[in-house]
Amino acid sequence: MSKNHEPVWGACLKVIKDNISLQAFKTWFEPIVAVRLDANVLTIQVPSHFFYEWLEENYIVLLKKVIQKELGTEGRLEYSIIMENNTTKSTPYTVKLPALNSKSLRNAPVSMPLNVSEKQIRNPFIIPGLKKVNVDSNLNPSYSFDNFVEGDCNRLARASGYAVANKPGGTAFNPLLIYGGVGLGKTHLAHAIGISIKDQFPNKTVLYVGSEKFAHQFIDAIKNQTTNDFIHFYQMIDVLIIDDVQFFSGKEKTQDVFFHVFNHLHQNGKQIILTSDKPPVEMQGMEQRLLSRFKWGLSADLGAPDLETRMAILEKKMYGNGIDLPKDVTEYLAYSINTNVREMEGALNTLLAQASLNKKAITLELAKQMVDKFVKNTAREVSIEYIQKVVCDYFDLALEILKSKTRKREVVQARQISMYFSKKMTKSSLANIGAHCGGKDHATVLHACRTVTNLSETDKQFRAYLEDLEKKLTIQ
Repeated sequence: MSKNHEPVWGACLKVIKDNISLQAFKTWFEPIVAVRLDANVLTIQVPSHFFYEWLEENYIVLLKKVIQKELGTEGRLEYSIIMENNTTKSTPYTVKLPALNSKSLRNAPVSMPLNVSEKQIRNPFIIPGLKKVNVDSNLNPSYSFDNFVEGDCNRLARASGYAVANKPGGTAFNPLLIYGGVGLGKTHLAHAIGISIKDQFPNKTVLYVGSEKFAHQFIDAIKNQTTNDFIHFYQMIDVLIIDDVQFFSGKEKTQDVFFHVFNHLHQNGKQIILTSDKPPVEMQGMEQRLLSRFKWGLSADLGAPDLETRMAILEKKMYGNGIDLPKDVTEYLAYSINTNVREMEGALNTLLAQASLNKKAITLELAKQMVDKFVKNTAREVSIEYIQKVVCDYFDLALEILKSKTRKREVVQARQISMYFSKKMTKSSLANIGAHCGGKDHATVLHACRTVTNLSETDKQFRAYLEDLEKKLTIQ
């Protein structure tokens, strides 16, 4: 009884999937399409000659076993290779191989037409005629791994970036897509990976380019009728870093040309690094075929830094600039600006400039005035963390004790006061305030606020506590 090619290849894939990693399976076997089955010869279509060579180099033994399992000892495999020539048309090119049990299979010569011209390619960054070795990486040397502070918010992204830097194109993280909000370090980390690769692999061509720059270069290439040079230039890059890839949204032709560049680089084992303000699943206006490729590797997010990470960032920046600030000032900056690292560093620079130009000592009062002007509305709302810190310092308590379940009178009172000021001075919900105070519910927060209000009306000493704390918390 004759067999159909699709069930045969499906059975082969089932065995293959059980014997290799999921990432390898998705990369090297999911794109394969079974074309036909003639007698004991199965023909499969692969995206490129490189793809075919990789299969033969790394999976020939496994392929031999699964084909012979399904088709018997005389089973053979043929490849139909799609040759891309920088247009949307593709022409299948069939490579007929000897029987799978032939010892000479891996060395079988295959005649393939070259699709890359040997002429010098126009470099869209400078002038025509520059060769690959002269490509400027556009990397900022100050954005290194040494200057990138690690925390819980960025540990996965930094670790994956470090792995890519040590083995570009040789890990499962290809492409590596780093995503997160504004000012959280995406560009810094992308540059750090590129710098590390340049240091370890001087012969590799690394290129950092913003997505808008890439799009403008492509438009210029269309105007100058140098589209092929543009594509060939990017296909020569060993490590391509595209910043803010979400700006390709809605640009169909730019997405199309990047799709071909992406395919060529990925299939030739080159490393691709992308940054975005959102994960692929949330990107709007992007072609599905491009989004699916973004998901091939790893998408690592950069979250807002926690308090300890923000403190470490400020201390590292101060150490690098040879300056020393009072601890209460750095703590205030870290507590007050809690979502944007770039904004926090800018506030520090502004504070230093204010003190230097006006010949003023850097004090907590000066920091409060500066932050109020620098951050405007966001600075007027202090954070729950900062309130808790001020209350704990005032009553000489550890923050961990405030958040614990202890019912000691002085701790309960400090906890209630921090809840009271958090409700009064922030826009946080009662549930969020309770979560910051050891997982208390909203009813507990309401009760705490009422208790503090009642005590302030009847206890003069308690009212003095509140007045002192409010002065410390209020931004002048």
